[in-house]
Amino acid sequence: MTYSPENSSSAASAGIDARTLKQWLHDGDEIALLDVREHGLYGEGHLFYAVPLPFSRLELEARRLMPRQSVRVVVYDDDGNGVAPQAARALRAMAYPQVRVLNGGIAGWRAAGLAVFAGVNVPSKTFGELAELAFHTPRISARELAERQARGDDLVVLDGRPLGEFNKMNIPGGICCPNGELALRAELLAPDPATTIVINCAGRTRSIIGAQTLINLGVDNPVLALENGTQGWYLEDLPLEHGARRKYPDAGTVDERLRARSRALAEKHAVEFVDADTVAQWLAQSDRSTYLCDVRTPEEFATGSLPGAQHTPGGQLMQATDQYVACRGARLVLFDAEGVRAPAVASWLRQMGWEAFVLREGLQAQLPAAAALPAAVDALPQVQPDALAAWHAPGARMLDVRSSMAYRAAHLPAAEWTIRARLADAAVAADARVLFVADEAGVAALAARTLREQGHRGEQAWLRWDADAVRAAGSEIVATPQSPPDAQCIDYLFFVHDRHDGNKAAARQYLAWETDLIHQIDAQERAAFRLPPMPA
Repeated sequence: MTYSPENSSSAASAGIDARTLKQWLHDGDEIALLDVREHGLYGEGHLFYAVPLPFSRLELEARRLMPRQSVRVVVYDDDGNGVAPQAARALRAMAYPQVRVLNGGIAGWRAAGLAVFAGVNVPSKTFGELAELAFHTPRISARELAERQARGDDLVVLDGRPLGEFNKMNIPGGICCPNGELALRAELLAPDPATTIVINCAGRTRSIIGAQTLINLGVDNPVLALENGTQGWYLEDLPLEHGARRKYPDAGTVDERLRARSRALAEKHAVEFVDADTVAQWLAQSDRSTYLCDVRTPEEFATGSLPGAQHTPGGQLMQATDQYVACRGARLVLFDAEGVRAPAVASWLRQMGWEAFVLREGLQAQLPAAAALPAAVDALPQVQPDALAAWHAPGARMLDVRSSMAYRAAHLPAAEWTIRARLADAAVAADARVLFVADEAGVAALAARTLREQGHRGEQAWLRWDADAVRAAGSEIVATPQSPPDAQCIDYLFFVHDRHDGNKAAARQYLAWETDLIHQIDAQERAAFRLPPMPA
C-alpha cells in the first residue's frame, strides 16, 4: 500500500533487548534482521546475520527482501535513536506489524558482550573459509600460476565473478565464468580433461567455492583455487588486465550427463526437487516465506522468467545471499532452464544452512500470476536538464542524493550532497523550492517524503542524473574529489573498495579479515552451517 501519515504509527515500535534477539536468531522461526544504516556504517561493524537495508532505500527494497509481511522484523542503527525508529515506522506503514527496534542499537549489542563483524557478506565469506577447511580445497599461489602461464602449461583461468567485476580487473588471459555458471559451462572452456582449471575471484570465497563446485561435481580436470584471487596476484606485483570482456560461451545442447551429475550432487546434500503445484501452494501461504529464485544469467532473465521470480544469479546468491533474502529460516526455491545450475547452487545453499529446493519443471513450470506490488512511494515531478535555470533562483535548493562517490566524481556546482538519513542537517527552509538530484526516481521520492515529514511544505521535484544530457543543456559540471570528506561518506566502505585501488595495505587488511572470520563466530553460528566434519 502507498504510504501516508494516516496509516503509520507516530510512536516508535516496540523494542527488543540484545539477549532476546540473540535467542530469536537461533530459535528456528523466521526472522528478518535489518541494519538500516548506510552501507559504510554497516560495513564498519554489524551483527552476523544482519541484512543491509539502508534507510535511503528502505521502502524500495523491503517487499523484495521480505515477501511475507507478518514475519518478525528487527531493525537497528548505532544506538537505537537514529534512523531505526524512523525505519520501524515506515515498515509498519507498509503493513509489517511485527517490527521491533534493537534497544541501544549496535552499541547495546556490544554492551551485552556480543560480537560485531566488519565487512560485507559475512555469513557467505565465513562459510567459504569453513568450506576450504572441510573439503581441503586444493589451491595455487599467484606466483606459481604466473610461472605456469609463462611456461605455456595446459591450463585455463576462470573468473568466478560477474562480468562487471571481471571487467574492472582480472588475471591475464582469464575468462569470466561466474560460479553459478561453472556446472554448465566449465567443460566447454576446458574440454580436454588434462587441462588444469584455475578458479579465481577478487579475494578468497568465490575462488574456493567455484573450485570446490567442480570438484564436488566430479569433473575429470585437475581443479585449483587461486589463493587470494586478484588481490594475491597484485600483492605479488604481477600485472592485472583491465577492461577485458572474455566470457563464458553459450551452453548449446546440454549433455544429459551434466544433469545427472548435478542432480546427484544436490541429492547428496538433501536438496528436494518439488513440482510447480507444491511451489504455488507455498507461495500462497501467509505463515511462511518462500523465495522464487531464477539463477540464470542476466541476459537469460531479461528474456522472461516465472511470475514472482527474483533474479538471483547463482554465484551471487551463494556469495551475497543477504542481497536477495532477508528472512532467515525461509524457503528458497531455485530454478533454471536446463536442470544443471539450480541443483548445483542448491547443494551449497543447503550446506550454508538454508532450506533450499529445486523446481522440477524449471523455466517451464506453470505458476499463477504474481500479485502486482503497490508503489512504495509517490512519484515526484521530474525536471529536464534544459529547465535547470529555474532552480538557480534565490530560495531554491539542490540536494544531490546520489552516492557520495558519484557526487565527488561529477555534480552540479549548486548541488549539495546529502542522504535521506541526514536531511535534517541540510537545514532546508519550510517554504524553499527543492530539487533532488538522483539516479533513481524512488530514492529521490523517499528523500522528499522524509523532508516533508520534517516540516517542509515547499515545491519539490527531481532531476535524473545524466551527465551528458546536463552538459548538452549548457550546465556546468564539477568534480570535488575530497568533498564530501571521508567522514561524511557513510554510504561508502573504504575498507572494502580501497583494496582494488592500488592500496596494498588495504588488500592485506582485507585478506586478514577474511581468513579470521572463522575465529570470530560463536558455536551457534558455526552450528547453523551443514558442512562435513572438520579437522580439530
